[in-house]
Amino acid sequence: MADNVAKFFESVGNFFSGGDQMPWCDRDLIAGIEKEVADAQNGSPDHVFKECLMRLSWALVHSRHPEDVQRGIAMLEEVRRDPTKAPPEVREPLYLLAVGYYRSGDHTRCRELVEQSLMVAPDWRQALNLKKMNEAKIKRDGAIGIGIAATAVGLLAGGIAAAVARKK
Repeated sequence: MADNVAKFFESVGNFFSGGDQMPWCDRDLIAGIEKEVADAQNGSPDHVFKECLMRLSWALVHSRHPEDVQRGIAMLEEVRRDPTKAPPEVREPLYLLAVGYYRSGDHTRCRELVEQSLMVAPDWRQALNLKKMNEAKIKRDGAIGIGIAATAVGLLAGGIAAAVARKK
């Protein structure tokens, strides 16, 4: 248990160290937090159980495994649908959802959710950093797409030119 907590804080610390990479979470840590959730479900106060669920959703969306990320997204979508939550209470789930969508490659959805979390907390460094990383990823993917399209057009033009040259 102590090792899992240490790993959790280490990965959070890595995030705050200023790098542009979000922390990753391994399956051992996820399993430890799942055990905490199961323990909290049996007799703990409601707020403790909800805190454990938020830690689990954090770990899931920071996983290297797509199925864990999708599970975290599903959990957070449920939290987000709760109409009793005040804006400060939805800030963290919105941000974690944005992380999940970033990790799953849905950068448009990530952008929407980061913007929503920044409407709640405009100066939130984590959300601002995610927004910057997401925009850079969109630009990078766009440049790669343009490069692929230009290559395809070049190959097609070359093929046509070769065909025309053979006919002459």
